[in-house]
Amino acid sequence: MQIVKNNQGSLLLLLGVLIGGIIGIFFSGWVSYLKPIGDIFLNAMFVIIVPLVFLSMINAVTRTKGVQRLGKILITTLLVFVSTAVVIALLSYLIVFIYNPFANIDPSSMLPLMGEVTQEESRSFGELFVQTFTVSDFIELFNKSNLLPLIIFSLFFGTAITLVGKPAEPLRKVLSAANEVVMKLVELLMLFAPIGLGCYFAYTIGSLGPQIIGGYIQSLILYILITIIYYFGMFSLYAFLAGGKLGVKVFWQNILEPSLTALGTSSSAASIPANLIATKKMGVPADIAETVIPLGANTHKDGSVVGGMLKVIFLFTLFQRDFHSFSQMLILIGVSLLVGIVIGAIPSGGLTAELLIVSLFGFPIEMIPAIVIISTLIDIPATLLNSTGNTVCAMLVSRLVEGKDWLKAKH
Repeated sequence: MQIVKNNQGSLLLLLGVLIGGIIGIFFSGWVSYLKPIGDIFLNAMFVIIVPLVFLSMINAVTRTKGVQRLGKILITTLLVFVSTAVVIALLSYLIVFIYNPFANIDPSSMLPLMGEVTQEESRSFGELFVQTFTVSDFIELFNKSNLLPLIIFSLFFGTAITLVGKPAEPLRKVLSAANEVVMKLVELLMLFAPIGLGCYFAYTIGSLGPQIIGGYIQSLILYILITIIYYFGMFSLYAFLAGGKLGVKVFWQNILEPSLTALGTSSSAASIPANLIATKKMGVPADIAETVIPLGANTHKDGSVVGGMLKVIFLFTLFQRDFHSFSQMLILIGVSLLVGIVIGAIPSGGLTAELLIVSLFGFPIEMIPAIVIISTLIDIPATLLNSTGNTVCAMLVSRLVEGKDWLKAKH
């Protein structure tokens, strides 16, 4: 019952989507009346995207003690985060390369109702790089189509606040309070998500047909399979690399509570206390644990990387884009890594990532509700990988910072 209570938001969202799907299948003649309700919810979601990204990224930098060190621990932490994220992104790509859960979706009946894809202009790599990561005017940062430049600016802005120190403390407090307000707005908005997304999903199913449902179900099954492989297989390998057989032993002796917390709350942020306790029991030094765990809750989400891959594959399949070439593999892995960084450490916090995906590839913004459904389905297992992955990363960081005998000195 406690798990049901803690996952009430996600379960209600699933219920709303389920009811919307049933309405779309059996009462398709009525779905046009529900679409405006879904549109209102989506517009509210779009309005809050920019302040959410700006304030949450600044807050993540200024509140993390490890950022102030700017030394060996932080550099090693980022190295470990990137390395493990690349591993799971590559694993996810290989699996969907072999089995695409959306292969049976008929795109011909769906694309006319989803708008036109932006035609890509012929641009040099330099032009593409500049336009992807920068803007020419400050005000352009606060446009939902320019999320990557906004993220980069926010990270530098937060770092500057940290380096200035005490004189910037009043500004840090103001931005922190503003972030809390925006998070509360997100929380209030998500109360209406079951209705808003349910209505939009009813319209989607009623207009496009129930054949899309099979792809969602297959993607969930595939995601659970990837979760099992990575959780038991790769986490054990990482623990072994960090501390040998003893590392594997202490990891599995202490990982149950953080895992249950992640499953029960569907929140990486809510799992921070359990992860801190577990990593210290594993023998991770306090300064490393207190750097890796909070930073990881905001910037290291292996489960969200897998989800990002599934969303991109869904859209590529729907719009009949090829993803089998080596260059496309690199692009898809890169975008999946970005999704793992962008998604907030809160339940159902992937709204920013959906907008990032459609804007980067030029897909119509109307596709966002379709991939939000994927986020909803995988929310619980994704949090398991997102959260518990930080504990084994803390062990890897300890190995690189403290030396190969770090664990023997603790046990």
